[in-house]
Amino acid sequence: MEKLLEQTLLYDFYGELLTEHQKQIYEEVVLNDYSFSEVAEAQGISRQGVHDLVKRCNRILQEYEAKLHLVERFLAVKVQIEAMERSLQETEKPDKEALSRQLRDLLENL
Repeated sequence: MEKLLEQTLLYDFYGELLTEHQKQIYEEVVLNDYSFSEVAEAQGISRQGVHDLVKRCNRILQEYEAKLHLVERFLAVKVQIEAMERSLQETEKPDKEALSRQLRDLLENL
């Protein structure tokens, strides 16, 4: 998975578990694409401090995911829903029984 997408998903799921200060710095650097120097100047801290805080936040968010697996489950459900949509689109003249079986099988895997 692309690093920015991974960071965004982790933040979406677990960002509220960070402190306000951590959230503010992380959002500026990762989500708003400000440089470490720009954020450091605005916050009155060192560039290294911003770098360390973002690195720590990434580690914290990854630890939450390792324990809770919410992003992993979300992505698995997304894949299953996409498979259901494909099944519906591929069926020209719906065979209700066959389609129902396919969708039930996909739902069981959720």
